[in-house]
Amino acid sequence: MPALLQRLRQRLTARDHGLLVLRRAGRTAIVMPGTFALCDQVIGNPEMALFAAFGSFAMLMLVGFGGPMRQRMQAQASLAVVSSLFVCLGTLASRAAWLACLAMAVLGFGVLLAGAVSSVLAGASTSLLLSFILPVSLPGTASDVPDRLAGWGLAAVVGLFAIRLLWPEPAADPLRGKAVGACRALAARLRSEDEASSPDHQQIVRNAHRALDELQRQFLTTPYRPTGLSASDRAVVRLVDELNWARRVIVHSLPIPDDSPNLAARRARIAAANVLGHGADLLAAPRTSPDALHTASAELRAALFALERDAADVLPPLSGRGPGNGTGASTVSTDETDQTDETNEPADRQVTEVIDALEPSFRAHELAFVVGAIGDNIDAAARAERRTWLQRLLGRQATGLPGTLSAAQERVSAHVDPHSVWLHNSVRGAVGLALAVLVANLTDVQHAFWVVVGALSVLRSNALSTGQNALRAVLGTLAGFAIGALLLLPIGSDTTPLWFLLPVTILVAGVAPAVISFAAGQAAFTLELVILFNILQPTGWRVGLVRIEDVAIGCGVSLVVGLLFWPRGAGAALNTALSQAYTASSRYLAAAVEFGMRRPGSRPASTAVEAKRQAVRAASAARRMDDAFRQYLTERGAKTTPLAEFAMLIGGVIGLRLAADTVLDLWERDGDQAFGEGSAARPTQLPHAQLRHTLLRRTWQVTDWYDDFARSIDGERPVPRSPDQDADADRALVRALREDLRDKHGIASATAVRVIWTGDHLSALRRNQPTLVQPVLATGLAHGERAPD
Repeated sequence: MPALLQRLRQRLTARDHGLLVLRRAGRTAIVMPGTFALCDQVIGNPEMALFAAFGSFAMLMLVGFGGPMRQRMQAQASLAVVSSLFVCLGTLASRAAWLACLAMAVLGFGVLLAGAVSSVLAGASTSLLLSFILPVSLPGTASDVPDRLAGWGLAAVVGLFAIRLLWPEPAADPLRGKAVGACRALAARLRSEDEASSPDHQQIVRNAHRALDELQRQFLTTPYRPTGLSASDRAVVRLVDELNWARRVIVHSLPIPDDSPNLAARRARIAAANVLGHGADLLAAPRTSPDALHTASAELRAALFALERDAADVLPPLSGRGPGNGTGASTVSTDETDQTDETNEPADRQVTEVIDALEPSFRAHELAFVVGAIGDNIDAAARAERRTWLQRLLGRQATGLPGTLSAAQERVSAHVDPHSVWLHNSVRGAVGLALAVLVANLTDVQHAFWVVVGALSVLRSNALSTGQNALRAVLGTLAGFAIGALLLLPIGSDTTPLWFLLPVTILVAGVAPAVISFAAGQAAFTLELVILFNILQPTGWRVGLVRIEDVAIGCGVSLVVGLLFWPRGAGAALNTALSQAYTASSRYLAAAVEFGMRRPGSRPASTAVEAKRQAVRAASAARRMDDAFRQYLTERGAKTTPLAEFAMLIGGVIGLRLAADTVLDLWERDGDQAFGEGSAARPTQLPHAQLRHTLLRRTWQVTDWYDDFARSIDGERPVPRSPDQDADADRALVRALREDLRDKHGIASATAVRVIWTGDHLSALRRNQPTLVQPVLATGLAHGERAPD
């Protein structure tokens, strides 16, 4: 016996991390029988008792909010208010079958779609749906509202005390904790980067990779965004992409020797490490003083300005300048077929020298940009958490942060798209539940409630898994009925033993789905309901038999809806979402470079508006891609495509979009004279027509490839071949810089540095293209085809 208990304990701790499921089941096993007994035995109101029992189940078993206790209590109170309103609406809508069906469709769609906004709403969706399903499935009138509301309200109030007093979960935010660890690990790596040969450095590198992998795994292993809607949570979730991008930049950076002329790049890297370190401290304790982070961020900005100011000093002299002051017409031929310069070995050497000279400063600039964004996000999260209770109550955000309503609108608008996985699930769920309500009313089953609950419990992402869950649900119900019948045979009409069995079955029903299986949970839940209804109205084993019939009808409804609305599952939707994300990010990059090729004051408002519009579209497409990937991860059944391949493709989208962010930020500061002492010697010039044409031509080459690549993911065309390094484009760029962006004294302008760095971003994206081709071929998204060379 001790050995068996030990094995059960090991299985429980392995599958229920932190014993969160056991905590919820234990609280429900205490509260639900208590409120049920009070309403049934003391008050003597069966209607109130039924709603108190299911209210306890919905408020305690089906939902578990995270975060600090104060936030959990606020979320729980909000759930109590909204679910009580749904009880009233459901009762009023139950008077007519058509009204019940329509109301279920509208409310179901709204609740499910709201889950795209935050994990708080997504985690509470089943509880909210149950609060409407129960009253709308049990015909009632306005006179029944007080009893039903009293039972549900009693369960909600007692549930608040139970969450606070009965074995409360520790205040933990897994994503935030992983982000803190990742920031500290990256800061340690940056500080040790110049000691790459030491054994300690290698261990620091491994620690950094491990911390980032754990952060990414935490973010991807939940079926919805693992953050709430608060400004603090929204800021934290942006850190995931930014920290992974920072890792990519660091991996491609080289150590900077002490005697290197790129000391500004070295100082920028140390400043970035300080921002990450102080940011981690503030993220772990957001109510402490932010002064250390603010000081480090100011030093990083100063280092960034120094990079732009001093980068031109390390450029090697460029020979062969034509006459003029750098702003007039170039005397060098703009003919792309000009072979004199393009086949000149010294010209090739100049190209290499220029690119190599600015490589450390380019990588430092990349790093400074993304770490600066990380610091700003951490500061925003801390400022949001330092708000007073009244400011939170009134929805007032910290200075510079978007409001909760605007953030919700932004997230929901991202899913108002025919290819959105979340939109598909919301429509399917709403239609499935509405159809279940209609079938229950038309067939006049004894307990229509179980028809709808049966559809809700097994409706999954595609027809195949829906059918699998339907089979498990029916088999589990049969097993629970059989056990209940065996128990009720000797007990008969005596309800006293049932009162003792009720808390035990509630506990098992809460733990079994997570620890044993879905079918075991269905069996335990069936047994629980057999006992509950036999206490209310003793009918023996017939209660279980009725539930088998009702659940079978609900499972059939969910199977039909799965076949009609999404027979292929999340895999096809993920392909489409990836294709759209690459297309939107590519257009954003093109708009960012187009914006940069116009001087401040001469840029029409349309270029800035278009760049911002494309940024919003790219962010929305990235959200849909993220949700499609989560749906694919949680979909039951064997995965025909390796997850590592999809992860690489998703990383390609993130890199493309963040590169566009960096380019846009770089040129938005064009003409800014805040470069410190000596900035006047680095004039900002308008790129000449030749230079604009050269850089835009390189941009179009990159974006055209990504557009073709996006169409290959969706199966519209073969995979484009990986392009070779375009040496001609590099030579043309350096030639244009030599002619256009040095004054008559040979001093490079600030624009020259920006142009080269923009070209470096484009080159980095070109180098990343071959790494994306193989995952597409491996996944079979384009049927293994490649474009001809």
